[in-house]
Amino acid sequence: MEQFYTLNVAGLERKLQICKISDDLSIAAFVLFGDVEMTVAAAEHLLKVAPEHDIIITAEAKGIPLIHEMARQNGESTYIVARKVVKLYMKEVFTVELQSITTQNKQALHIDIAEAAAMKGKKVLIVDDVISTGESLRAVEKLVKEAGGTVVGKMSVLAEGDAKYRDDIIYLEYLPLLNPDGTHKG
Repeated sequence: MEQFYTLNVAGLERKLQICKISDDLSIAAFVLFGDVEMTVAAAEHLLKVAPEHDIIITAEAKGIPLIHEMARQNGESTYIVARKVVKLYMKEVFTVELQSITTQNKQALHIDIAEAAAMKGKKVLIVDDVISTGESLRAVEKLVKEAGGTVVGKMSVLAEGDAKYRDDIIYLEYLPLLNPDGTHKG
């Protein structure tokens, strides 16, 4: 039987499917893909508290609709996506490795020289859908610094688990880690 966790964020309620990560850990799956109403509302609420910035970056893939909508609402003409795979059009690639809570294998994030140039000397806002372990965030932050940009803020729709205790991120709501039966861990 499927279990769900009820989440209220940006004035909207969603029932999130509970997914097993291990024998003693489950998460509530927050997916922005395809949820236009949530993407628009979350972008609007994040922009209300976002620090002044020149450009936004996210890690591929779930943050893409969010930063697209944030850029659109804020009148920005561009944003950057740190890619999981180097594409043919990418030249002089910067790469950082990471381990995500929702992915079994090590991953890498990549930007190219043109994206690095777009961040050099600029105020860069890092945005993601969910911050949990912070691995993706650290990897993107390293890419921004290697490109010569200055990170002016790190934000997400949700802080999952212990991420809620971080004082270096801005988020809209807390999403607890769960036991296999759907109850809150800890």
